[in-house]
Amino acid sequence: MSTWSRPVILLLCGLLLLTVSIAVLNTLVPLWLTHDALPTWQVGMVSSSYYTGNLAGTLLAGWLIKRLGFNQAYYLASAVFAIATAMLGLSSGFHAWTLWRFVAGIGCAWIWVVVESALLCSGTVRNRGRLLAAYMIVYYLGTVAGQLLVSKVSTELLHVLPWVTGVVVAAILPLVFTKITAHGNDEEAAAGRMWPMLRRRSSRLGINGCIISGIVLGSLYGLMPLYLSHQGMSDATVGYWMALLVSSGIVGQWPVGRLADRFGRLLVLRVQVFVVILGAIAMLSNAAMAPALFVLGCAGFTLYPVAMSWACETVAHHELVAMNQALLLSYTIGSLVGPSMTSLLMQSYSDRLLFVMIAVVALVYLIMLLRKADQHATPVAHA
Repeated sequence: MSTWSRPVILLLCGLLLLTVSIAVLNTLVPLWLTHDALPTWQVGMVSSSYYTGNLAGTLLAGWLIKRLGFNQAYYLASAVFAIATAMLGLSSGFHAWTLWRFVAGIGCAWIWVVVESALLCSGTVRNRGRLLAAYMIVYYLGTVAGQLLVSKVSTELLHVLPWVTGVVVAAILPLVFTKITAHGNDEEAAAGRMWPMLRRRSSRLGINGCIISGIVLGSLYGLMPLYLSHQGMSDATVGYWMALLVSSGIVGQWPVGRLADRFGRLLVLRVQVFVVILGAIAMLSNAAMAPALFVLGCAGFTLYPVAMSWACETVAHHELVAMNQALLLSYTIGSLVGPSMTSLLMQSYSDRLLFVMIAVVALVYLIMLLRKADQHATPVAHA
């Protein structure tokens, strides 16, 4: 496929619809549970069940693509997500919602692996950076659109679930009109196994980058609102700063993707990680928060696609799906571990430990990128 072929455009259209639904549910499910007077620990367990489902879905996604191909796997993943969403309105109670959010997490993980793998397999070394940048732009635009919808429409459970389920079903339609191919058959594209990918030395910097990205983004998503609230800001003001953070990620995707395609992933990764450190230090100084937050978001939110494309340059074409599974698994583990570690430090010491943690983790990765660089496999995007 060319960079902006019909299958790529239709795939991104479907992803946009799915991401809107994911963003709406991730915001409203905790609120619905709170309104039902569930204790905080049960609300947390239901939220955790979704991310646990992400992990389980990531482990199964390669097998699913191998058996069904990209198109059929996408249809099944969307159907699983739609059913799990609809069942929230037909069931009640902590245990039922924990189960259905777990199932929804599996469906969402399948969707992400299918879409990311289809883009990676369909692209070339020359244009993967732009394809992944487009993927992240669509993902963040869908997230912002979902948050705007939450603020504009009724948030009653039985008002939201019908249209959200309908949007998920509608996301299946774009792929009905095209077939996703991967320069070969789908079965061959999914033939690699995930676990050997995690142990591959040539891909280690990319895998580590996805873990670091998960830690940084998980901490920013989950704990930045808490940090801003503790600074005495209103909910509306917190929403403004979070919108700035996500918007900076959208703005940075395309230029960073093009730079990675042109100059190679290693150089761009080094600059990105250094900028993340600078942004975190600037946030600690409390001087010019708007530009500091913009710089931090622009560099932090673009780490994942560049690290992913770095790792994928080191594997054969038939191993791309397995590598994508490994990378998404690494990112998910980072996004689970990062906020839990950082929140404990913030509670025990100071809220400013949020940015100290981000800076320290980024510094560790920068040292990895700089240490004995001549001995690492160094894929060059424009070779």
